[in-house]
Amino acid sequence: MRQYTGNRVGLAVVGGTLASLGTYAWLRGHDRFFDLPPNARVLPAQTTRSLSEEPWPLWGLALGLLLLSLVSLRWLLLCLGWGRRGAHNGTGTAMLFVGLKGVDGLSRTGVRVGEDALRITLTCPSAADVGAVVNKLDQDIVGRIRREIRDDEAGAVVRLHVRR
Repeated sequence: MRQYTGNRVGLAVVGGTLASLGTYAWLRGHDRFFDLPPNARVLPAQTTRSLSEEPWPLWGLALGLLLLSLVSLRWLLLCLGWGRRGAHNGTGTAMLFVGLKGVDGLSRTGVRVGEDALRITLTCPSAADVGAVVNKLDQDIVGRIRREIRDDEAGAVVRLHVRR
């Protein structure tokens, strides 16, 4: 749930900032900004003079905004699922949960079907018997999922993450 909360908070901050900047620009463009004359300067005179004498801070600001836009684009593409290999398979995930029903605290469990292999991800608590989980996965569960979703010849990549 932390990932979804972070995305929502990030989207709220970015959306609120863009909405306030857009409101300011609209009010300023229609001469409705607190009786401010339309030809009034946005920046103080001293700041305008220092920026006209030394343009490097503006280039730094432009570079910072470019990097921010690239990070935002990467975030958007990851949220949309770009870069993930394969398609999520609910049947395989359900079979994984049924096979590991004795392990308490499983989270972020999923099965993806890719072009070349199955990708199984599993996160378990540190209190779980990791050896028993790996033994169950190796002997029984991965084979069943592979037979149900693809064929026995398909490869499988299993990622097991242990939480602290």
